[in-house]
Amino acid sequence: MASPTLSTQEQSDTNDLVRSVTGIRILGTGCWQPDRVVKNEDLEKLGCDSDWIIQRTGIRARHHAPAEMATSDLAIAAAQQCLERTGTDIDEIDLILVATMTPDHYTPSTACMVQKGLGATAAAVDMNAACSGFMYALLTGSQFIKTGCSRKALVIGADKMTMVVDPNDKKTFPLFGDGAGAAIIERDPNEDPNAASGILSFRLASEGELGDTLVVPACGSRQPATIEGLESREQFLKMDGRSVFKWAVRLIPEMVGTVLGQASMTLDDIDLVVFHQANKRIIDAAVENLDLPSEKVFMNLDRWGNTSAGSIPISLHEAIEQGKVGPGSNVLLAGFGAGLTWGAAVVRL
Repeated sequence: MASPTLSTQEQSDTNDLVRSVTGIRILGTGCWQPDRVVKNEDLEKLGCDSDWIIQRTGIRARHHAPAEMATSDLAIAAAQQCLERTGTDIDEIDLILVATMTPDHYTPSTACMVQKGLGATAAAVDMNAACSGFMYALLTGSQFIKTGCSRKALVIGADKMTMVVDPNDKKTFPLFGDGAGAAIIERDPNEDPNAASGILSFRLASEGELGDTLVVPACGSRQPATIEGLESREQFLKMDGRSVFKWAVRLIPEMVGTVLGQASMTLDDIDLVVFHQANKRIIDAAVENLDLPSEKVFMNLDRWGNTSAGSIPISLHEAIEQGKVGPGSNVLLAGFGAGLTWGAAVVRL
């Protein structure tokens, strides 16, 4: 199976920088979803067309959190499952990174709310790269572990997207759901360099010039909340769906080629590919453009919708739970979203 080739500039970048973090491992994962399942048919009362949603996105259902539940609540529940499944005591966690674009408050950070809720004694900070957020947090946490600045890091992707999508926007509202995924990372006790686990290659990038294609205009320092702004529904996510779709379809083969080239691997070496679960047509285009067997691509979009920063850790958790990957597996993770930002990595579990 052929892999995309790196451009001259990408090859130069690869030679100049070390883009791997080996010798660390993902100890375990966890995820959490609200109880309320909202099917496409449930959205018909808002004027949404169920068949249109399926044909254009592949989404059949998503989970919505109750009004009283905040993003930190989703994150805490996913973290608790992760701690329980790995047998990790909360006192062992010394770093908490929460990737989210829907924080509980401007301040304190959602990560501090998670630290409080878990009863941890740890450094805690939020990271906002929207749908790419977990990739940014995973790479940041891995480098803390690699350098010895952290022993065990809890990395969480969580978003309550129902707080920022407009129920009056029939094309955007059906796309998103609420959820959280978590992972604990630590040093790999296996010192055999030939069986190195961790991040074999990675690439993070941003294209801020396209930021206005996915934006929440109001309620920040650029455009403070006003009565006029709220009446215009500027507090909700605005998306240029066509532009974002074209960007993602163009981007995915490039970023996959980049991280495979850095790792000196091809798609034949990859056991599973986990793309951000944004739109089935985007993933289908990637499968076709990369000549990638569909059985190597994980999909849960139909049941979850787009959970933003929660998307990749939720998918990774389910893939592990379903036995699709395990220790020693090579997994390619790729996130892309608002910012615009993207991040991809080849991870050996």
